[in-house]
Amino acid sequence: MENMPILISIIQILCAIGVFAVLTYACNYLVNKITSSDQFKNSKFLNPLEYFPKEEVQNLRQVFYLTMMLIFIILILYSIFEWNGGLFYMALVDIIVSLYLVRTMKRDSVKDKILLFFMIPIGALTYVIFGQYVFIIVGLLHIIGYLYFIKVYYRKFVQYTENNGLGITIIVLFSIVLVSFLFTMLVEDVSPLDSIVMVTNAFTSNSFDPSGTSVIGKLDSLVLAWGGFILSGVGTATLAVSIIRRFVDRQFDDMEELIKNKKK
Repeated sequence: MENMPILISIIQILCAIGVFAVLTYACNYLVNKITSSDQFKNSKFLNPLEYFPKEEVQNLRQVFYLTMMLIFIILILYSIFEWNGGLFYMALVDIIVSLYLVRTMKRDSVKDKILLFFMIPIGALTYVIFGQYVFIIVGLLHIIGYLYFIKVYYRKFVQYTENNGLGITIIVLFSIVLVSFLFTMLVEDVSPLDSIVMVTNAFTSNSFDPSGTSVIGKLDSLVLAWGGFILSGVGTATLAVSIIRRFVDRQFDDMEELIKNKKK
């Protein structure tokens, strides 16, 4: 009878591994089926260049790498401290992010296979399925996996920035947001979700209070705030490109007219 809690934990862990294996297979099947279809390959709706200038798409790629690192940090904090506010939804985010990372990572070497095991969100799956967060050693391994991917995505960010001749001003913005996020969480004694919402509101508007009382409402406010911030930047960039292009075209027209006049 004394060993029953340990036995139950082992069964829960094995169930979580099995569920994640099924989810991984289902995701791979669906993604491969969708991406191999002609509609997906020829769809303008999924082409970012249909919505944004090329320069803005490059900047958004930078933002993607930095955003992923911030998500990893938030998930690590939730795994360690298990905040009550939004823990269920953060567990779902953990599962989704882990599925994405497992799908995109290589599986050739022994190191890749070990990392694959580290990225199984056993704690999040046991919490969603059984209502009990299993941390122990498997939770620590999952945190190590996220720390590794923080390093990987930072290297991707630096490499992409250098290869495309982009500035690193955005890393300053990311540093400000990250430091403010950690500082607000400690000083205001709030969960990471409330902290990032408060920092987002302060950064994109004149408010500091978290928007929304539910977890869904707070996540929605994050999407709206940062979505509006990015779109406003797109509008400014598009207007600037349009003005510059019009000016350059006019200069070429004047030069052609000048050349024609000299020939006459």
